[in-house]
Amino acid sequence: MQEIIFHGRGGQGAVVASRVLAAAAFAGGAFVQAFPAFGLERRGAPVLAYTRIDSQPVSLHIPIYEPDHVIVLDASLLKLVDVTKGLKPHGWVLVNTDKEPGALPGLAGRNTAAVNASEIAASHRLGSRTAPIVNTAILGAFARATGIITLENLESAIRSSVHIKPDQNVAACRDAFEAVTMLAAAKA
Repeated sequence: MQEIIFHGRGGQGAVVASRVLAAAAFAGGAFVQAFPAFGLERRGAPVLAYTRIDSQPVSLHIPIYEPDHVIVLDASLLKLVDVTKGLKPHGWVLVNTDKEPGALPGLAGRNTAAVNASEIAASHRLGSRTAPIVNTAILGAFARATGIITLENLESAIRSSVHIKPDQNVAACRDAFEAVTMLAAAKA
């Protein structure tokens, strides 16, 4: 089973991203589960979303505590939350940032990927320049970094799940797939 945690802020699209990721994996023949976790305050407040992908039916109904991968939609969360808590050694941390993977705080020794999903989303007019919706862009980067889902299945899932600006969302996904930079941890 692959378990993925999304760390974001309300309004960035973490919940939709977890559902689109699940839809893409389902299209590839996997069993999936996606669900959010947030409090009463949503816009701008920290939000978690979870996705499970497996070759067998998923029967767990609890939050993810030991993720295989972590996706961070707002790099400022790296200073507030230990996003690597429980992260499996082989896992990737993907961060929406304009920095290189090796320059991200608290991620030394981890498989780290970085993409400026905010800039990509803004260039496709997804959200606003000051509050871009980065979900589909970050998923394109995730597909490339992990290989868990194909770009084709992801594009199909975006077209069937994201009803506002589907062409722009697919374009943002492709751009991030090409733009992501990765830094694999040194093997011990």
